[in-house]
Amino acid sequence: MSGHSKWANIKHRKGAQDAKKGKIFTKIGRELTVAAKTGGSDPGANPRLRMALDKAREANMPKDNVERAIKKGTGEGNEQNFEDVTYEAYGPAGIALLVKVLTDNRNRSITDVRSAVTKRGGSMAEAGSVSWQFEMKGMLEIPADAVSEDSLMDAALESGAEDVTSDGDLYVIITLPSDFEKVKFALETKNIAISYAEITMKPKNTIKVESADAKKILALVDALEDLDDVQDVYGNYDLDDTDLEDA
Repeated sequence: MSGHSKWANIKHRKGAQDAKKGKIFTKIGRELTVAAKTGGSDPGANPRLRMALDKAREANMPKDNVERAIKKGTGEGNEQNFEDVTYEAYGPAGIALLVKVLTDNRNRSITDVRSAVTKRGGSMAEAGSVSWQFEMKGMLEIPADAVSEDSLMDAALESGAEDVTSDGDLYVIITLPSDFEKVKFALETKNIAISYAEITMKPKNTIKVESADAKKILALVDALEDLDDVQDVYGNYDLDDTDLEDA
């Protein structure tokens, strides 16, 4: 086992910052609403809703907020018509970005995203010109002190995981999207602590970014994720730990 997905650590860093800015409940609420609208209010039969509920628990989202968001999706509340949209862009140093949006106004969203990208040294890309550089994968992270390497390898690979890597502090498990729930359930039944679990867009290859460009990229990601409509930003950049710590 070797290597670690630093792109995931950036996502974690941003999640913590969004929570401090008070935006995380709004973003999770939208995801709950859309998940309930598209797949129903029963998390047992709706994987997207299950993942949204996991996010809500991790963020300590109040129960009333969760229930209200789900009711909006099932038509029991003040329903809003949110839709999934993904924009593609290039950032500093030629890195590729996927910007996942949940919006009730496409014109507002594209205007806001384009403004954030172009003001920070990037450019919008045509549909399909960036997305081919990513693949949808399930990802789970396990604290290294929570389980032995052999036990985790056995549990993960026997349940269908594609790969298990380590950076010393964390084990990272990668799965096909269709196997994500099965692997997660297998770990939970063995009481293996999971610190992070999500279906995400994993870059097929990453671009090593130097410090000067790293600051520009992080500023761009900050600006994008600060937008209310933006749910996630995925990039194919590889930053040094020192650049993440200084950000």
